[in-house]
Amino acid sequence: MELEIILAVGMFLAAIGALLLGYPVALTLGGIALIFALVGIGLGVFPEPHLLALPSRIMGGSIMQNETLVAVPLFILMGVILERSKVAEDLLHIASRLLGKVRGGLGYAVILVGALLAASTGIVGATVITMTLIALPSMLRQNYDPRLATGTIAASGTLGQIIPPSIVLILLADAVSNSASQAASQMGTGTAFVVSVGDLFAGALLPGFLLVGLYLLYVFLTSIFRPSACPPIEQDDSPPLTAKEIIFGLGAPLFLIIAVLGAILAGIAPPTQAASIGAAGAIMLAGLRLSDNKDAGLPRVIIAAFISIVVIIVLKTVLDLRMGVEHISALNMAGMIITFLAALVFVAGVFAGSLVLHHHDQLQPALKSAVEITSMVFLILIGASLFSLVFRGFGGDELVHELLSAVPGGKWGALIIAMLVMFVLGFFLDFIEIVFVVVPLVTPSLIIAGFDPVWLAIIMALNLQTSFLTPPFGFALFYLRGAAPDSVKTMEIWRGALPFIGLQLLMILAVIAIPALATWLPSLTQ
Repeated sequence: MELEIILAVGMFLAAIGALLLGYPVALTLGGIALIFALVGIGLGVFPEPHLLALPSRIMGGSIMQNETLVAVPLFILMGVILERSKVAEDLLHIASRLLGKVRGGLGYAVILVGALLAASTGIVGATVITMTLIALPSMLRQNYDPRLATGTIAASGTLGQIIPPSIVLILLADAVSNSASQAASQMGTGTAFVVSVGDLFAGALLPGFLLVGLYLLYVFLTSIFRPSACPPIEQDDSPPLTAKEIIFGLGAPLFLIIAVLGAILAGIAPPTQAASIGAAGAIMLAGLRLSDNKDAGLPRVIIAAFISIVVIIVLKTVLDLRMGVEHISALNMAGMIITFLAALVFVAGVFAGSLVLHHHDQLQPALKSAVEITSMVFLILIGASLFSLVFRGFGGDELVHELLSAVPGGKWGALIIAMLVMFVLGFFLDFIEIVFVVVPLVTPSLIIAGFDPVWLAIIMALNLQTSFLTPPFGFALFYLRGAAPDSVKTMEIWRGALPFIGLQLLMILAVIAIPALATWLPSLTQ
């Protein structure tokens, strides 16, 4: 075996070993890559110009000038703000009150709220812990089977991996797009496959909501064949829900989700601008949720700001608001003036929401948390970029391509091996590490083999979601175990997750058998 290949394999194994031992991801990836690069330079088997290209990769289009990645901190801020505004508590309260008297109703409520939180916050750990603390005690008091209760909560919490706007999909879009460009270069086609965040958001919608449907169907069948496992709420002394509670508790998050996803899928705004709408909308929604007597007048400003968003979207759709045209009609000029005034109202609403958050000591912690998560993501990205650069300098990408090409079963065998590797690594590594380290290594070869990049990314996202739920190492199960009462046994949590793992594997097989589930909507938006 050539020395370059030995160093490439050794570098990969050393990185995985260090990550499993718990060393910081970004420093591990960058540090090990730098050590092996220096060893390679010393042995004369690594081209030094490869290492000197790192600054241009960081400052160029790969990271700092990559517009796709601008959406990451904005969606993170949106999720953190909504998490701190107690939106999850409101959603669970309303859904359980509406559905609780139906057999299996609390299970339906948890699944639907999990889907809404996935589309609004996308933070798996926070969603699982919140629903465990709020919904699990209520389900156990109503004599729900602990296995059904914990399995439903864990599976619903992982929906944040696949239902857009998902941080996983944004990072996958960047990784798969770069891999598609690399594959096009190796094939010599001259034209790269373009994989945008909007493509993956559109591609994930059908599989995500079909998965929600499968979860609901499972609870429904359980209520028929095992009615004692999910009894209805027999006595509820709570006062009936008011229209105001339903509108603000359920309607406002739905409005925000539809505004963000609708803007992206309808082509009204690219993902980065839609993410900024989502972050601003989350601040205003949190302001409405947390406002009290000392915030007099601010909720009215926030409501006016939400109305201004609708006004801006309608005017942008029906009028030509471009400033650079030679002739501007009186109607279009009036539309521009109204749009400008509506934008001022929108800015005032965001400021009002920020004031409410500040009054309740939530603004600074939310911003701090968002900055910490964003810094972690981008530091990992820089470390992964160095790792990828050195690995390719040793010819590791060619080695991976040769190994996948030699797998029995052709391209399908290569796909199965790649998915199994990602699935197993998902037990031990976070999705960010897998997206930045493993995806760039295996995806170019799979694209060269003939797989559609969007379809491939959706399969990977579903695969990572399944590994989050699989015992004994699934991250969602760890989160649930840490927040669940001691009366719930760990084995009950594991057994409760198994039916939902089967449903997720069924969804993966469905997307493999019917690629249009992942590619039809993206084809309509292009």
